[in-house]
Amino acid sequence: METVFKGRARARVSLIHFFVRRFAVAAAAIFLLTDGRHAHVDPAPVEILGGADVDTLARRPNVNGASSSEVIDEQWRMVKTRGNQFVVGDRPFYVNGFNAYWLMILAVDPSTRGKVTEVLQQAAAVGLTVCRSWGFNDGAWRALQKSPSVYDEDVFKVLDFVVSEARKHRIRLILSLVNNWDGYGGKAQYVKWARDDGGLNITSDDDFFSDQTVKGYFKNHVKNMLTRLNTYTSVMYKDDPTILAWELINEPRCTSDPTGNKLQEWIQEMAFHVKSIDPDHLLEVGAEGFYGPSSPARLPANPNTYAGQVGTDFIRNHRVLGVDFASVHIYPDTWMPGATLEAQLKFVASWMQAHIADAEGTLGMPVVFTEFGASTKARTSVFNATTRDQLIQAVYGQLLDSTRRGGAGAGALLWQVFPEGTDYMDDGYGVVLPRAAATARIMSTHSKELAVFSSRCAWSCRWGCRRREQQSEDVDDDLPFVSRMN
Repeated sequence: METVFKGRARARVSLIHFFVRRFAVAAAAIFLLTDGRHAHVDPAPVEILGGADVDTLARRPNVNGASSSEVIDEQWRMVKTRGNQFVVGDRPFYVNGFNAYWLMILAVDPSTRGKVTEVLQQAAAVGLTVCRSWGFNDGAWRALQKSPSVYDEDVFKVLDFVVSEARKHRIRLILSLVNNWDGYGGKAQYVKWARDDGGLNITSDDDFFSDQTVKGYFKNHVKNMLTRLNTYTSVMYKDDPTILAWELINEPRCTSDPTGNKLQEWIQEMAFHVKSIDPDHLLEVGAEGFYGPSSPARLPANPNTYAGQVGTDFIRNHRVLGVDFASVHIYPDTWMPGATLEAQLKFVASWMQAHIADAEGTLGMPVVFTEFGASTKARTSVFNATTRDQLIQAVYGQLLDSTRRGGAGAGALLWQVFPEGTDYMDDGYGVVLPRAAATARIMSTHSKELAVFSSRCAWSCRWGCRRREQQSEDVDDDLPFVSRMN
């Protein structure tokens, strides 16, 4: 067939060759009109279905003469926002994802590096499209940043590997740039550097948000991360669509200033800094979603009174220029200890509804519930494997309600997914997909439901993208990953 597509037409051709050429042209036209998908294949975009569909696409002939990787990469563009929703090109992009903060941590050890590939394969098999992970390890064991702007190149190469593996499995990354907490260094490590190495008289970890020297340390780290040239892909991080977004800081709190002014000024300064280096990627704050002084009417929506006094302010923080979407966390078991399962699930519904409504009506941006989960091991927890599945379904249900009406609920990331053999790391929130068939089925079904909306916009889609016919019963098709695990 190669000569049919590439060879020059001869002056005299046989009747057989004539019909072969006619058939090939017709086949190519059908291929193009169906966007390279066979009639029996679900027309959902690559971003939703993950690695299996990329492999299928790579095996298909390319009538335009481009390589398979070029065909794939044309669909692997930066995620953008349009109004209160995500888009890739002119099509909506809905997030079903997970947290795996440990990717770089395990990959640094050659004996556990394969766990990164393993979990990405398993996640892609149930249709997960986004993973949130740490882009930091400051001053700790096998640290990425050993001291301000001093990096362990071997560890940086490990992060390169993580980004490369995510790309192979068509999973996009949200990389957090620093931790509010002490784990893997955090803001406390930056303050310690300034105090011990810089000789500054600073004592509070919250000085991270205001001290000029400390802010300079962090700005340098941001620049070094964003301009990193990946040694596996030869693509600079700031140019790589594999990275969906940068996160300024994991769960920022500044309890020394309940007014929120100190943290607000830091967010403004750092958002500008990130965008001055990388204007193409999306940016989010990393906040838990607690309402603050700027929206007193919303304070009762918080899980407790203390949540409104930690220096964060959901509405105000997300009005900062350069912040592209809102982040919210959901932990009813730790925020509402002693409450019944019914009360906690009721809180989850009201918490999500409030933030989706504010993202739509006040902020005009998507909102992603970047962490949600419940511990099955905590002594006071009302959750076990079965009731945690109820929580997952409750979160997914709220998001589907938003999706059906073109709302701002853009997705959620489960905290957290682990591969086999990592029980020593599980804090009770971990889900090992091959051992949790019921949970995997819930996640896979949700991925398929989102794929339907991504491939044929809902009737209320706000930007008139092309509708495609899709039978609703496709959502209930067999789930190959779950059957492989049994």
